[in-house]
Amino acid sequence: MTEDKKGLVPKNIFAGNLNIILVIALTVSAFAMGSLYTKVKYLEGNGGSLVAAKPSAQAPAAAGDTQPKVALKTPELTSDDRIKGNKNAKVTLVEYSDFECPFCIRFHPTMQQVMKEYGDKVKWVYRDYPLSFHANAQKEAEAGWCINELGGTDAFWKYADAIFARTTGNGTGFALEKLGPLAAELGVNQSKFQQCLDSAKYAQKVKDQMAKGSEEGVSGTPGTIIIDAKGQTQLVPGALPFEQIKSMIDAALKQ
Repeated sequence: MTEDKKGLVPKNIFAGNLNIILVIALTVSAFAMGSLYTKVKYLEGNGGSLVAAKPSAQAPAAAGDTQPKVALKTPELTSDDRIKGNKNAKVTLVEYSDFECPFCIRFHPTMQQVMKEYGDKVKWVYRDYPLSFHANAQKEAEAGWCINELGGTDAFWKYADAIFARTTGNGTGFALEKLGPLAAELGVNQSKFQQCLDSAKYAQKVKDQMAKGSEEGVSGTPGTIIIDAKGQTQLVPGALPFEQIKSMIDAALKQ
């Protein structure tokens, strides 16, 4: 070993330090490249977004996903819930839905068939869950509440039937300027309806219902929670066909 005459420091220490610096630099570079690769793959798998997944329109569940699941929280019915059927029915179906959701459009006739098949044994509660990427869904949900206020629950259900029958879905399938004429068609004063809708009177109520749905385990539309007489729940995963809904209702009726 030789020493530097001035500092008496071994010369090969400089070489050692240089090697350490190079190793550190290479390690940092490798980490950066790995991180970049991970982000790229993540973006590819999430449509170019690093934001956490949001509620979605749900396709009919695959066969392996139809096992009944318990809701995170049992829905509590309120005095202003829009109910179709026997209010004292043994089984309740609380549906969280979006008027512009293509799978909700498909599921609506299934729910109508449920009511026809089971009659007074079940009741259907409609709640709003408008998805942010369906541009007209929020206002259409608010419109439903305005019609409910001005024309009653029966008028609301006629409104729901009409929207699902006429919209092409995917966000702007039913033009907002047609909501007023539809209200008039249903026997509601169009001027009062338009004032209600333009005031955004029910905007927060719609958002509150969506928040409740999320608390209860709903993550997309349609999201339906079946409640039996004992308060036990089954969370319906998406737009299941009638036969699968029927088996869940039959199980609930046995409780």
